[in-house]
Amino acid sequence: MEAIILAGGFGTRLRSVVSDVPKPMAPINGRPFLELLLDHIIGYGFDHIVLSTGYLHEKIEAHFGTEYKSVPLSYAVESEPLGTGGGMRNALKYCKEEDIIVLNGDTLFKIDYNNLRRFYHSHPTRLAVVLRQVSNTARYGSVCTDCCDRIARFTEKTASGGLGTINGGIYMLNRSLLEEQPADTAFSFEEEIMQKRYKDEPFYAYISSAYFIDIGIPEDYQKLNEDYLR
Repeated sequence: MEAIILAGGFGTRLRSVVSDVPKPMAPINGRPFLELLLDHIIGYGFDHIVLSTGYLHEKIEAHFGTEYKSVPLSYAVESEPLGTGGGMRNALKYCKEEDIIVLNGDTLFKIDYNNLRRFYHSHPTRLAVVLRQVSNTARYGSVCTDCCDRIARFTEKTASGGLGTINGGIYMLNRSLLEEQPADTAFSFEEEIMQKRYKDEPFYAYISSAYFIDIGIPEDYQKLNEDYLR
């Protein structure tokens, strides 16, 4: 299996507590967050991982080098911000497989990747999105599905929030979905592909209740540190 990890964001909201390293390198109990993420996915048999990097990318490369725990690493460096979709598209040049798993470099979502693969291959789709039920969707917006797990609606962020399922930042997709977009162009995967095409092309949702945390804000960054100390 191959994975692309999106690790090129600026981490603006986290600057008040982590300012000298890119967000995926934020220390968690003395270790870079990205190590915790890699430790989890490597256990599922990934044999090549592409890190899509940008801001302070040299700090990630200096720490990890060309492999992590014997798994080869490649670096797709953005010379200018390309957005989530542009970053994925840029990273494809280092991928060999037709079906690829993509995940956010600032989110720890401990799903079972073997189950995700089985789900993806059992549905007629080029995209499976991993969703997580949360008590308050206000920070994220929500994703609704029909009775067959097909994505039926995206709802924008609202102050009211409430119980719902959110995009957990993990996708399994066919590379053709990205190759239809022009190379070296900035675009949002969520807006330009998911939200524009879901009515015409079947995209499916894999829902997991596994441990989930997004370290994009100081409160959740601190919570993850506390969780690991326990």
